[in-house]
Order: sequence, then structure tokens, then C-alpha cells
Amino acid sequence: MRDGPPTPNELISAIAAARPVTVADYMAAANARYYATRDPLGAAGDFTTAPEVSQMFGEMVGVWIADLWSRAGSPAFHYVELGPGRGTLTVDALRTMARFGCTPTGIDLVETSPTLRAAQRVRLPGAAHHDEVDALPDDTPLIIVANEFFDALPIHQYVRTGIGWRERMVERRDGVLAPVAGVIPAEEAVSPSLRDKPEGTIVETAPVSAAVMQRLAFRLARQSGAMLAIDYGYSGPAAGDTLQAVKAHRFADPFANPGEVDLTAHVDFASLAGAASGAGVAVTPLATQGEWLRRLGIDARLQSLAAAAPARADELQGQRDRLVEPKAMGDLFKVMAFTARDWPTPAGFTGDSA
Repeated sequence: MRDGPPTPNELISAIAAARPVTVADYMAAANARYYATRDPLGAAGDFTTAPEVSQMFGEMVGVWIADLWSRAGSPAFHYVELGPGRGTLTVDALRTMARFGCTPTGIDLVETSPTLRAAQRVRLPGAAHHDEVDALPDDTPLIIVANEFFDALPIHQYVRTGIGWRERMVERRDGVLAPVAGVIPAEEAVSPSLRDKPEGTIVETAPVSAAVMQRLAFRLARQSGAMLAIDYGYSGPAAGDTLQAVKAHRFADPFANPGEVDLTAHVDFASLAGAASGAGVAVTPLATQGEWLRRLGIDARLQSLAAAAPARADELQGQRDRLVEPKAMGDLFKVMAFTARDWPTPAGFTGDSA
């Protein structure tokens, strides 16, 4: 028997040999293979995240952590990042935090990709790796960063048909994979505010994301600490098909070449907030990434970097604009924070700066 993750053809054959699978199960299987077999980041990969756009992004995260940690009384803590890519954000954040005397007791990375773990070990040789959030240390407060983590977790989709709501499934038809409506009624899975939407409407839920958020929130409530979530998304409930695939920095068919494209979906921050508040932690208002970065001082940091390297001024301005401006990442990406009840209100969400 061949070792290693299944090939795209094997994934298609597995679906063809069984009953139709949910979009969630399809997404989980495809992404498991995708992330196990490559470094997807950068110009040679499939997509670029904010930390790879500019060091200023990770530095602002570091400023946010150092400010919150200081106002919380400078406790011992573990720095945690979920899905840390190449470790770029962690490196930039830790460097900035150190300027304020904010040094974590430990660095913990939740990562399942062998390829990305290897890249992280080069840049963060002292970090501990974990397969899941339940394995994180339980002896100190945690400060957790989740940048473009929840968007890759599986979603369920429901479609309004002529006979009611049905879960959207994936099956093989004429040799290719395609979404189809299931046969079991699914009205109870759809928010009451959306059930009267017209035929053809698609609604998404993300119970895996909510469960992960709840487990982390219980950790914060029990151990103390804070969490920062940054992702592209919205505040639901809302209707719409947001499942997308990216290959070589271009959109692709999410049902073609499973395991060879990055599958993601927009994050419902209202769902994350509900899961967290139910576990007993405080939740900030939702901010856009552009607003949050401006409030943390990215423009002052831009001026400092440009003054130190005038030849890079235009390049740095372009990086800042890509992160902040509404037509780039500034409005699409959202930011929300979660804190233990005994921690102060985080900066960046109410107009005050750190």
C-alpha cells in the first residue's frame, strides 16, 4: 500500500465509491492533503498572507500584545499561534514584544503540516509544536494569535430547494466532482432569520470553527489570557456561497483537483463571538483590519521605516496600503479579540491607540 496522503484521483475515487459526502467532509479531506504536501505561501506558492506582505503586520500584532500584557500586570504567559505558516508573524511579533520587555515563557505553534513545521523550526527553533489546541500548555495564561486560521476549517453548506432546505453534498458525476442537494430536510440547521430566502439561496455554518473557538475560550476563562482572530469574513447570520479555491494566486474551481488547491470560506465572526461569550470570556466589537492597524500605529511605523530606508519608501507605502486600504485587504479582513474577564480591554477596537 502506498504511504502518504491520498492523491487527487484517490480522493475523487473515494467519493465515487461511497455515498455523497458533505461539503465539510470534502473540504477537510482535500485541505488535509493540500497542507501536508507543500509550502503554499509566497510568489512561488498559491497565496500570500498579511505577515508575508510586510513586517509591519506582525509588528502591530506585537505592539497589541505588549500593550495588553503590560496593562494586565505583566504576567508570565505562553505565546500561541494557530496555523503559523512559515513563522513570519511570530518572528516579527516576538521581536517587537521584546522591545517592551514582553517575553513569553514559551512559544507554542498549532500546526499539522510537516512542510510548514520544518520551515517554522528553522526560524523558531525553541518553539513547541502541537497537532491540536487541546494539547496547549495549561499552567500559565495564553496569548493566542489566529491569523487566517478559521477560514481553512470545514464548513457545512445548505441550499434552499423547491421542497425546502437541504444540506449541500459533493458527489462524482460524469467523472468529475460536483455539489448536489441532499435528500434529508435541514431546516433546523438554518438560522430562522434566513429560512424564508428564495430557492437557490446557500447558507453556511461552521460548527468546527465554533467548537475550536469554544475550547480556546474555556482555556482563557480558566487560565487567563487573550486571543486575537484576524480573517476575511463577516458578522452573520448571512446568506451566500463563500467557498473558494486558490491556485497560483488565481481563483479556481473548488471541486476540481481536490488536494491541489487551497479551499477556504469566509468566517462568521458572530458565530465565533457566540461560542466565546458562552464560555465566559469578553469579546470585543468587530473591527476591519484597516481600522485596527491604523489604531495600533501602522502609519507611525511606516514613517519610521521609510526614514531609515528612504530608497524603500514607495515599497513600504505600497505594503501599508495593501494591508490597510479598503480596496485591498483593509475592509475584507476583520479583527476580533477575546479576553479573560480579569484582563483589560484590548487596544484597537474603540478608536484608542496602544
